[in-house]
Amino acid sequence: MLSGSKNSFKIQQHEPGPALRGPKSSAMNSRRNKNCQAFPCIPGEHVLEAAAHVRKIVRSRDGKGSILGTLYCTNLRVAFVPEPTPGDAVGAPRCSTRLHSEHDVALLCIRRLVAVNSFTKAKVLTASSTLKFIPEELILYCRDFRVLRFRFHDSGLEPRACQVTLAIVQAQGSSSVSAGMWYDTGAIRNLENAWLSTEESSSSSTLLFERPCDWEKELRRLGAAGWRVSPVNERFDMATSLPKYLWVPSRLLDNELKRAFGHFNARRIPRLCWHHPGGSDLLRAAGFHADSDPEKEDVRSVEALMLAGHAQCVIVETAVDLPSPAEIQLSYLKLRALCLPDSSVADEKWLSALEGTRWLEHVRACVRKACEVAVLLAERSRSIMLQESDDRDLNCLLASLIQVLSDPHTRTQSGFQSLLQKEWVVAGHPFLQRLNLLRDNDREESPVFLLFLDCVWQLLQQFPASFEFTETYLLALHDSSYIPFFSTFLFNCQWERDRRNQHRASNQIYAPVNGWREPPPLEILQKGGRLVKEKGGPYLPTIWDWALRYTTQQRSQFRNPAYARSRGSTTVPNGKSAPLGGDKLEAALSGSGTMYLFAKGALSPQTHLFPWKNGSLSKKGWWRAQSSESLSEQDRSLRSSPSGCPLQPEGLLLPASVGPLIRLWRRCYLRGSQEVQRGLFASTLGELAEELDLLRGRLTGEGTC
Repeated sequence: MLSGSKNSFKIQQHEPGPALRGPKSSAMNSRRNKNCQAFPCIPGEHVLEAAAHVRKIVRSRDGKGSILGTLYCTNLRVAFVPEPTPGDAVGAPRCSTRLHSEHDVALLCIRRLVAVNSFTKAKVLTASSTLKFIPEELILYCRDFRVLRFRFHDSGLEPRACQVTLAIVQAQGSSSVSAGMWYDTGAIRNLENAWLSTEESSSSSTLLFERPCDWEKELRRLGAAGWRVSPVNERFDMATSLPKYLWVPSRLLDNELKRAFGHFNARRIPRLCWHHPGGSDLLRAAGFHADSDPEKEDVRSVEALMLAGHAQCVIVETAVDLPSPAEIQLSYLKLRALCLPDSSVADEKWLSALEGTRWLEHVRACVRKACEVAVLLAERSRSIMLQESDDRDLNCLLASLIQVLSDPHTRTQSGFQSLLQKEWVVAGHPFLQRLNLLRDNDREESPVFLLFLDCVWQLLQQFPASFEFTETYLLALHDSSYIPFFSTFLFNCQWERDRRNQHRASNQIYAPVNGWREPPPLEILQKGGRLVKEKGGPYLPTIWDWALRYTTQQRSQFRNPAYARSRGSTTVPNGKSAPLGGDKLEAALSGSGTMYLFAKGALSPQTHLFPWKNGSLSKKGWWRAQSSESLSEQDRSLRSSPSGCPLQPEGLLLPASVGPLIRLWRRCYLRGSQEVQRGLFASTLGELAEELDLLRGRLTGEGTC
């Protein structure tokens, strides 16, 4: 492990598994066993090195500058366990088997590791680095914008500082493996035991949409009488990136439905996302396949999917007004470089540099687009189809944001988690590629999901009483996306997730009268005569099992005490949607055609229902009529009062997206700065009281603006 002169140490690569071999391996193993007893490892995890009397540098408002504790390096994470303080409750546990806390970071989440000594220049450590000093301070730059600073005692003369530093570098290099190798490691396979031993779960009310009963339950909640759950893709033989079950028009049989798959990119056909109480339906689909040449019967199937029983269908081209994944990634990299404490931008130029990242511009565009489509949905009964080339990035973002604006249920914690499951997880957003959690492919990395969380945070700032969850919850969700120990954000689609988790799915049976029915669970008799359900293969839990990572007291900060549940959506007594678009929009939609294109805030009638009737889509494309009246002008009176404050119609949020109202998520992006550093949770009663004062100020300002 250590080679060279007395003060020169060479970092060497070792095979994964028990680390730190050498002539004193027996003594090291003895020390490792002692560390494992002190640190509660989960099954498959073992401590590589530990250093006691380490101070974690913090900048809290009560003047406390550091926390004393022990720094551990395991084969899965870097963990810091604070020592008990006089203010701790008697009997309060200092350690737990939870996989994540404010003081922990997964090895795969570490972006950069820096060793600091007051007599030499700071050293960025890699697997091939040579360390010529014993560190006084260790800085971990995390991919979730956290910056963890650990200071060792004895002013650079503590040998444990060097050993734990080298262990982190070695473990980090060993953890940078492909997705397949990661799942083949014994550490991940054995995590199943830790999850099964956890009695408390906070995900019971979250619909995972892995079984048909979840789809049926949500369909009943929406009141979409003209739709049904189709098992046409139950074996993923229609499209591997789509979920097993789809919402399709009731009158369309599965045999007819199969004819439409080949006419869309990646076979991602139009299907229902959400049903508006006023009768409108929100659909999403991939772009039309350029080489498709449908027959007459195929055209009928596609038409039935797109119109969904309505006289009009509005196609929303998401890529026209929203940034591409490549643009989002470029903007995110600029934002991260600007917000980290080692940024070279001068203070007087910081705001202009922030504008130059275009991150807030992208957030503003997403909020504005979602608001415009929400107005279209509420204006009258029609089908609105979100169309993106591959239907896996911007469609996920826009479909989710529209539902958050339109459906009060999605603004509850369980409803929001169910929404993410439906529109992101099982809908096939490529989390593994976009978040690049396993560092497998940097070329396709793009934080589309994190951009969506930022958009939701913007809504939370404008409507603080409309959400059941808090900023702390959104921040915990943001950080959880970089934890590789849960299945939710670790795969690209449901097909890939099912193959890895190796679940033994029950054979659901569909009866025309009774609907979906599942057979009784298979039970086996274990020693002692206890009946238990038979489990499948290696299983990783979902991210919604918050009890695996946060205490009951911490999870209580996810709940918004000022939350006021909305009574319903914006409707009029006769059951039709309230006219939100104005007379000009009504006139634009009263033509004889049935297909409209919505882009750049304007509606354009189409001369033909399908692009094939104009020839090849790749050559001629859609014919576009002169733009109609812009929606952004028509609904300005709805979004703003005479004083300029955003209004909140019953059940429907219409946020403002003008410059000053789209803000930087400081608690997320700037928490690595020592001047404004804050943890995920309020650590003292004073900080909690301050957060409540801020919330009261926002609620008071909502009415007076």
